[in-house]
Amino acid sequence: MSAQSAPIDPANRRRLTQAELDAICARHDRLWQAKPGGARAVFTWMDLSGLSLKGRNLTDADFSAADMAGCDLTGTRLDNAVLFGADLQDALLIEASLRRADLRGACLRGADLTGADLFEADLREGAIAAADSKLGFRMVEHLVRDRARASGANLSGANLERSKLTGIIAIAADFSGAVMKDCKLVRANLKQANFNGADLAGADLSGADLTGADLRDAVLVGTKRAMWRADGADMTGALTDEKSSGAPVSKLPAADMLREHAIWCETGGAKGQPSVFDDVDLRSLKTIRGLTLTGLSAKRAVFYGLDMEGVQLQGAQLEGADLRSAKMRGADLRGARLKGARLTGADLREVQLGPLMIAQDRLLPADLTGAHLRGADLSGADLRRAILVQADLSRAALHGAQTRHAEFLAAQLHGVRGLVLDAE
Repeated sequence: MSAQSAPIDPANRRRLTQAELDAICARHDRLWQAKPGGARAVFTWMDLSGLSLKGRNLTDADFSAADMAGCDLTGTRLDNAVLFGADLQDALLIEASLRRADLRGACLRGADLTGADLFEADLREGAIAAADSKLGFRMVEHLVRDRARASGANLSGANLERSKLTGIIAIAADFSGAVMKDCKLVRANLKQANFNGADLAGADLSGADLTGADLRDAVLVGTKRAMWRADGADMTGALTDEKSSGAPVSKLPAADMLREHAIWCETGGAKGQPSVFDDVDLRSLKTIRGLTLTGLSAKRAVFYGLDMEGVQLQGAQLEGADLRSAKMRGADLRGARLKGARLTGADLREVQLGPLMIAQDRLLPADLTGAHLRGADLSGADLRRAILVQADLSRAALHGAQTRHAEFLAAQLHGVRGLVLDAE
């Protein structure tokens, strides 16, 4: 039997009203609550365009080949949902949860997935075949709703860890600040896409086309790049296995310097000497766990992925440092200067970021002005009096964190979990 491509005819879909949609969602919700009258939500070949599913729990729902263009899915839970071949053009999926969702063949042109969670989601190529009396079967395609507009999907800050994007077409899409660890992007068309600050550690970019892409400050550690194209791509400040913006620590007697600094701290300055690691790439050290490095100067230094559990960094100068994915559980950072530091995805559980007493009547607060803490785990952290003005805490976890007198002026708190502002 022959197959021929043709745009999907909207007339073939059953149009739902908002009331009908709400009724189906209510039955789905009853199913999840194990109440009588529940039924799985099935929207295959239905027209939901422009309707609202905001904040709904639609885990395991079936949206195969549904028209969801312009739908409001803000904060919607779509874990394990089937969205095979769905038309999601211009849809709002801000902070939506799509963990392990089937998005093969879905159209996300112009969709807003800012802060969405697509962990292990499947966004590979896919096609829908429809029966045709003359042709036998025909391959159906999504209607291009605005041929003049070529903007891509917005996945800024999204969690795409271990998602499958093999062969995806995402020209000019926005992946800035996205977590894309261990992503499968084999043969993906990513021309002119924005990966500014994205974490692509361990991603497979074999055969991918990133011509003209923005890869500034992106993490490309452990990536597979066989036969990829990056002509005209901007890789300023990108972190790779070979290089970073900092000087390699191998050119310094790092072990001796750290030992001298620890002695200087332990003897109150009587012995040893303070160390300076400004603009140095410290990744090759692998670990500085438990070291006493009070007052260390490491401005703009690279600590990416370093084991720093329990390290003593009271009053440290860490302005602009790259601490992304660093393991800093239980570290003492009282009074540390972390202005503009990058702590995206860092393990900061039980970290001490409270004030440092430097005199009987003087406290030095930890300064995280403008720091990037997207997706960081600050559970149980001491943030008393910490300055978090204009800090980005999107999707950060702050369960049990102490926040008395902390300053959150103009901070980004989208999707923050567990934040409770202590009464003053």
